[in-house]
Amino acid sequence: MKGKTPLLWCIWAGFCIFSACRPSTVKEDTDILVEVEGMTLTRGEVEKVIPQGSTPADSLLMAESYIKKWITDVLIYEVAEHNLGRDEKELNRLVEEYRRALLRHRYLEEMVHSKLSAEIQENDRRSYYQENIQKFTLDRHLIKGLFIKVPVDAPGLEDVRKWYKSDKLEAVENIEKYSIQNASIYDYFYDRWVDFDEALAKIPMHVSNKAQFLKTNRYVEFTDSSYRYFLNISEHLLAGNVAPYEYAEPQIEEMMINKRKVEFLRNFEEELYRDAVRKGDVIFYNTKP
Repeated sequence: MKGKTPLLWCIWAGFCIFSACRPSTVKEDTDILVEVEGMTLTRGEVEKVIPQGSTPADSLLMAESYIKKWITDVLIYEVAEHNLGRDEKELNRLVEEYRRALLRHRYLEEMVHSKLSAEIQENDRRSYYQENIQKFTLDRHLIKGLFIKVPVDAPGLEDVRKWYKSDKLEAVENIEKYSIQNASIYDYFYDRWVDFDEALAKIPMHVSNKAQFLKTNRYVEFTDSSYRYFLNISEHLLAGNVAPYEYAEPQIEEMMINKRKVEFLRNFEEELYRDAVRKGDVIFYNTKP
């Protein structure tokens, strides 16, 4: 830990030691780790940013980074307030302006998606897909299949080896029952396309040529010191091919919404304006002398 101050090292080390030893029933928001300019950062706030299952070394690095960033943010805020905070009226105006703009933007975005999404029918999406199929070229490899991760000392691994290679209903049901008791991860995706990179990230193995790997491997089994990994690749699609409709559907809807968005907002704003004027909610004053 070169370059660390003794004080911060004690905070980080104390954080990790305490986190490893404390019972889960203790409330997380009561233990202050650091205080700067009257503002405090608690152990619970830092714990929330550290993923479960992180090693002590990784936890220490993430805690260190988060605490340092938090301290720096507080110090920058204090400097900014000292130098710019004197014009409080102007600052409040800018904050209110930003708040109003943020509220408008969020409301319009949610309304557009809600209204237009409801208007887009299945046949509209399929027609758009067929008419613009060149826009839906895959930039990643996709697979369908099944994945299971089990401890190396789990019982019945020979049965798992037999079941995971079969897409018969009985074999799948056996794996599902087995997984409830023994599997760390079980994912059934015979019925949907998933990103091969995401599936591969669950297995600690290196694949240099993924396209070639998919062409030559239907069943993948890998073992490390703790787990055994089984991946059945029932189907695959390589990058460069046209994305299947069911995989591209969310993108199709988003593209259709964006295409209609400008006209929808123009009509909405015009109607809102006319209704407000008609109801007398808008009062025009004659400012001419």
